[in-house]
Amino acid sequence: MPQRHTPQSKTTHADTPNKTLQAKAADDSTVTFTMSVNGQSETLSLDSRTTLLDALREHLHLTGTKKGCDHGQCGACTVHVNGRRVNSCLCFAAACEGDTITTIEGIGEVEALHPLQAAFVECDGYQCGYCTAGQLMSAVALLDEPIGPNDDDVREAMSGNLCRCGAYQNIVSAIQSVRATKPSSK
Repeated sequence: MPQRHTPQSKTTHADTPNKTLQAKAADDSTVTFTMSVNGQSETLSLDSRTTLLDALREHLHLTGTKKGCDHGQCGACTVHVNGRRVNSCLCFAAACEGDTITTIEGIGEVEALHPLQAAFVECDGYQCGYCTAGQLMSAVALLDEPIGPNDDDVREAMSGNLCRCGAYQNIVSAIQSVRATKPSSK
């Protein structure tokens, strides 16, 4: 009968160095960059794979921007990058080097709400509130975009923002009430 080879000493998983951790330590992918967030210059040193959403929430503690689907499908994470609406979950923070970022915290204050914030309150467009920040950020950008005057035009322009409560008509009403008071740029 063949003899089995028996190791002299048994090495356990805990005794061996974790190669993944060693590789991570050896491969430092930290980048340093500066961007303007709500009027403040912010210099961050982050892993190059950090999304703008995570940089805002986890590193700058601006938690008004919500993490919904984390796949760019719900719009809860919408912010403005250089005045344009962007799903921050799909954007690397380091790619925003030198950019101007505006989050929900940057569009109004408790004492001086943005007209759309006041309209959302008046029209009950906030419902549970989870999607509200993204809805508002899209709506604020929409005010400066060339879209038609009808409710259907607003619905189409806001189609990247989902609302689980189904407050869509209230949101459209809020946006249209502000658009009605905005001077024409013609």
